[in-house]
Amino acid sequence: MERLDSWKLALERLRSAQSADFAEAGRLVAEIARMSTEPMLRQAAEQALPVLRQAVDNDDHSVTLAAQRRLAVVLDVVHDLAAPRFGRRNAAPKKLSSEDRARKMLGLPLAVQLTCEDINQAYRRAAKGMHPDQGGSTEAFIDLAAARDILIHPGAHKDA
Repeated sequence: MERLDSWKLALERLRSAQSADFAEAGRLVAEIARMSTEPMLRQAAEQALPVLRQAVDNDDHSVTLAAQRRLAVVLDVVHDLAAPRFGRRNAAPKKLSSEDRARKMLGLPLAVQLTCEDINQAYRRAAKGMHPDQGGSTEAFIDLAAARDILIHPGAHKDA
C-alpha cells in the first residue's frame, strides 16, 4: 500500500506539471508494470508504456495527447486501488426468498404491499412474452405461473 501511495503522488505530480516529462513518466510506469502485484494496474501500465516512450522527444500533438490519456488511465487505476473500502465488498449477495424471487420474475417491487389485481396484471404483462404460442418456452411460462401462485397464496408455499 505504501508503494501504491508513492506511485499515486508521483503520477499526480507528473500529470499536473506544465510540461509533461514523458521520460520520467515512462520510467515510473515501467516500474509500476514491473513491480505491481495488481493485474489491472500492471495491464494499464504495460499498455501505457509504448505510447509514453513514443512521446519522448516527439513534437506531434496527437502523440502527446495519447500519452497524457494513457497516463491518466494508469492514475485512475491507482486511485481505485488506493481508495478506502467501506462495507462488506466481497460478501456473498444475500439469498432471495421465494416470494422475492417471484416478485423479481414478475417485475414487481420488492418492498411494496401488493393486491391480487396488481399481481395478476403483472402476470398478464409478463405472460404475453413468455407464452409458448408467442415464442416463449413452456418451462418459463410454468415458472411464471408458479411465481404468481406464490404471491397470491404466500403461506401455502415453503421457502426454497
